Amino acid sequence: MTPAAGRGSLVEGEFVFTAEDFRQIAQMLHAHAGIALNEGKAALVYSRLAKRLRTLGLRSFREYCALVEGVEGLDERQAMTAALTTNVTRFYREPHHFDDLRERVMPALAERARAGGRVRLWSAACSNGQEPYSMALTVLSVLPEAADLDVRILATDIDPNMVAQGHAGVYSEEALEPAPATLWRRYFDRADRGQWVAGAQLKRLTAFRELNLIGDWPMRGRFDVIFCRNVVIYFDDATQERVWSRFTPIMTPGATLYIGHSERVSGPAAAQLHTAGLTTYRLGGRP
Repeated sequence: MTPAAGRGSLVEGEFVFTAEDFRQIAQMLHAHAGIALNEGKAALVYSRLAKRLRTLGLRSFREYCALVEGVEGLDERQAMTAALTTNVTRFYREPHHFDDLRERVMPALAERARAGGRVRLWSAACSNGQEPYSMALTVLSVLPEAADLDVRILATDIDPNMVAQGHAGVYSEEALEPAPATLWRRYFDRADRGQWVAGAQLKRLTAFRELNLIGDWPMRGRFDVIFCRNVVIYFDDATQERVWSRFTPIMTPGATLYIGHSERVSGPAAAQLHTAGLTTYRLGGRP
């Protein structure tokens, strides 16, 4: 057993990591990002944050907690959140959602856009951009002129590193393989070393911004489509209900919400969002 583990550490390793350290980190993460951690995640928290301690030249988790809680700790709170957030994503993940977007939702939205109307979509936890670009490819498959019309996709994430990657729009061919080849080869441009970069139409359609789902939402207009998938599973029940309830006022009548395969709409929003397919909800009257 290491000396650290012998001094009341939850995890064996080079740093002492006490139950109080874990409690403070879990509390800060919940307050900053809404993410709920139980003590069963102690080993994961230790392994990911020990790297931050080494980078910062700190000697203990107590010092780390003091830094993050301090008045100048905002940057490290963001780094901590990024380290503890799982960014699992891929193009056309849960493909039934993109089938539904293409077949049920987009025809009416395309008609509206061609008539001069406004169409807005939101990827509310966009990770490194593969979800919003999948949305954009789906929009373009129905409405090839979308970038020239009043159609836009907002892509947001709490992690500024993920937002930067999405904005850059550079992916390997292997990453793009789940997307329809006829689409991604049309709308992505070949880059160096086997990489592909989002082309002009994808970039014009999609705007990347940093946003915390439990923080302020500066958006003023309403959305016709929202993807919020595989993120609220990390929230406690009360935070989940609060997030669902914040979506409904900014959705247009009949708008669609897509959520993750293990998620369910709960709380007051459940009375307004009705099932329109597998993990697919429609605002207002039943379809």
